Amino acid sequence: MRGFGFAEHGGLDRLRYVDVTEPVPGPGEVRLRVGAAAFNRLDRFTLAGIPGVEVDRPHVLGSDGAGTVDGLGEGVDDLRAGARVLLNPGIWDATCEACRAGRESLCRTYRIVGEHLQGTAGEFVVVPRRNVHPLPDGWSFAQGAAAPLVFQTAWRALTTVGEVRPGDRVAVIGAGGGVATAAIQIAKLLGAEVVVAARSGAKEAGARALGADGFVVTDAEHPLDRRLWEWSGKRGLDVVFDSVGAPTLPLSLRAVARGGRVVVVGATGGPNVALDVRTLFWRQASVRGSTMAGRAEFEQVLGHLARGALRPVIDSAYPFPEAASAFARLDSPELFGKVVLQGPSG
Repeated sequence: MRGFGFAEHGGLDRLRYVDVTEPVPGPGEVRLRVGAAAFNRLDRFTLAGIPGVEVDRPHVLGSDGAGTVDGLGEGVDDLRAGARVLLNPGIWDATCEACRAGRESLCRTYRIVGEHLQGTAGEFVVVPRRNVHPLPDGWSFAQGAAAPLVFQTAWRALTTVGEVRPGDRVAVIGAGGGVATAAIQIAKLLGAEVVVAARSGAKEAGARALGADGFVVTDAEHPLDRRLWEWSGKRGLDVVFDSVGAPTLPLSLRAVARGGRVVVVGATGGPNVALDVRTLFWRQASVRGSTMAGRAEFEQVLGHLARGALRPVIDSAYPFPEAASAFARLDSPELFGKVVLQGPSG
């Protein structure tokens, strides 16, 4: 099977089309013929090599995918070949204590398609039946591939972990990535007042079109904490959604109100952070980590997407022969939303 990924870890120069064994669905599994895949920042980290995460190589990238059912493993009798579906890229064992409690993202063997397992940027991908969902009516494969990872990440972070309530003041750090475009919409759906913080005003119109109430531009003279504090009327933020990490987390904490929550979903700017614990305890604030989502959380946000209350944002779509250009688009300062790759047979 032909896919797009790498044979050796490294930079963009390591990207290539690779040949891997065509996957065969085992008991309880479904094979999907990929109509569209989508890239995430996670793919950059997987390419570079994540400490402690070993992958089979050659490795196919891509966590998100949508397409048609191509094969059914033993025991799967409630799907038909050719059905249009999308996949949930989070894989759990369904047997551990966390899974039995409905907290699948805390599964000790939790894995992600495209990171720990072969990804979606190829002809086929195999996942458990429980990870396959009908493509919402009227959706293209590109829309189906653009939604799953970022919307489930933002949904769990803001609802379960961040505990956003109507009337809360919520800040989303960063304007252009797929998870930010999802977070803006979800925070508004939850009834929050939303401000987006970015390093330039180029994406303000896009953020406001998604529902943002405010937009602040930060720089050395106007640091993040000060800009958010001023925007909030010097009351502070109830929740700060931070996917950047080292450069922003200390400032995000300084911008929260008493009892505020900083929810961390990524570390695109670096993983090691020094915090002033005096701010943490005096404001009785908290820093909370969140990743992916449980099964029920995924189904909840997918329901909102299917009824049109939320929508996937696609920055650009590329044919399969232009996969390297699609991947490079992740680094573009103009990026706004998800980068989608058409499947090889699409």
